[in-house]
Amino acid sequence: MNFIRPEAQVLLTRWRDAILGVLVTMLGLYWTTIPGLLQWVGVAVALAGAILAFTGLQRARFRTGAGGVGVVSVDESEISYFGPFNGGTMSVRELSMLSLDPRSMPPVWVLSQPGQPDLYIPINAEGTDQLFDAFAALPGIRTDHLLSALNKGADDVVVIWAKPPRALH
Repeated sequence: MNFIRPEAQVLLTRWRDAILGVLVTMLGLYWTTIPGLLQWVGVAVALAGAILAFTGLQRARFRTGAGGVGVVSVDESEISYFGPFNGGTMSVRELSMLSLDPRSMPPVWVLSQPGQPDLYIPINAEGTDQLFDAFAALPGIRTDHLLSALNKGADDVVVIWAKPPRALH
């Protein structure tokens, strides 16, 4: 028996990290009102909660839903996508470019690597929330640019990240 409406459950699941971060921050701030050692522990807990809330906000903005075609898996910097019509794997370390193509329905992440065909991953494929950490590991990526491109609804392909030219060799 489920006591939470499905729409509310989807919303809570999307924002779970941010909600947890706010709760941890509140607990830490409460502990700062108690004199002694717990006061200093409270400061550390509040700071950790604030960081968790910030990263939770970014993750929530990245989660665009589920139910799309295919399954994404990220294991030790290896991104795998298996869909009904295509699929493949790419190493995060070997990526040369990451783009978002909003022209298809649903929009797709385009992963490029020298010597391999591009890998197209729908933004709503199962497991795409794992991609945030993989993309955040790219050197020099701006996560704010990634999130704004994902949420603003561009009309043409947006290059999110490209490996610097001198590092391509």
